[in-house]
Amino acid sequence: MAIKTTRAVGVDIGGTGIKGAIVDLAAGTLLTDRIKVATPAGAEPDDVLDAVRVVLDRLEVREENIPLGVAFPAIVKRGRTLSAANVSDAWIGFEAEHFFEDGLGREIHFANDADVAGVAELRYGAAREQAGLSILTTLGTGIGTAMIHDGVLIPNSELGHLQRAGHKKDAEAWAAYSAMERDELSWEKWAERLQWYYRHLEFLLSPDLFIVGGGVSKHADQFLPLLDLSTPIVPAVHRNNAGIIGAAALAVA
Repeated sequence: MAIKTTRAVGVDIGGTGIKGAIVDLAAGTLLTDRIKVATPAGAEPDDVLDAVRVVLDRLEVREENIPLGVAFPAIVKRGRTLSAANVSDAWIGFEAEHFFEDGLGREIHFANDADVAGVAELRYGAAREQAGLSILTTLGTGIGTAMIHDGVLIPNSELGHLQRAGHKKDAEAWAAYSAMERDELSWEKWAERLQWYYRHLEFLLSPDLFIVGGGVSKHADQFLPLLDLSTPIVPAVHRNNAGIIGAAALAVA
């Protein structure tokens, strides 16, 4: 049964940072300042748990009656993490939801980070009432993806790990925002890599809408106009807060 409440806590664990806030569930907006701490080097489970505790302490969240949702950069099935993108390999095959519940002393809802960003855009943003197939991509340390078809999330799509023909590294190693920073690319040069990526998604899936999230989406005017696609492409309404908002929304689902 869904919990009747007007607010929930969302925590978004990423490869470089862990963010959290209290969310207004009716409006899909933050009720508090966003708290952010660095993801611990190596991102081992115990260290990540300690960092989440710091976020919750700084939010002064102590009441167990405030639902808590946690987003994580991995394939998540029934609370278990089956992959480890930009975090320790210790998370592979790990009972992550139980681990966080035991460590925090409370129930949580645990899900893939890109999927919860997709939920935020589905309920409160660019994918709301959108027909057909919408694909949200989060451009950051890696490339997370969420597929939404006629208002229904298709979880754990992991389209950031598509392989490039003739190359050993996958799409996110070539086209994520971290690749732009690593290779010191201009917006124009980075857009050439994004052009390949989104064209490949068009060829494979024939989507009706692309939504671009992640921290770099606040600079969408610098690179989205450089892309030549058949599919409309727009920035995420909730930008880099989408993971927090979606995690909070799923906490009461």
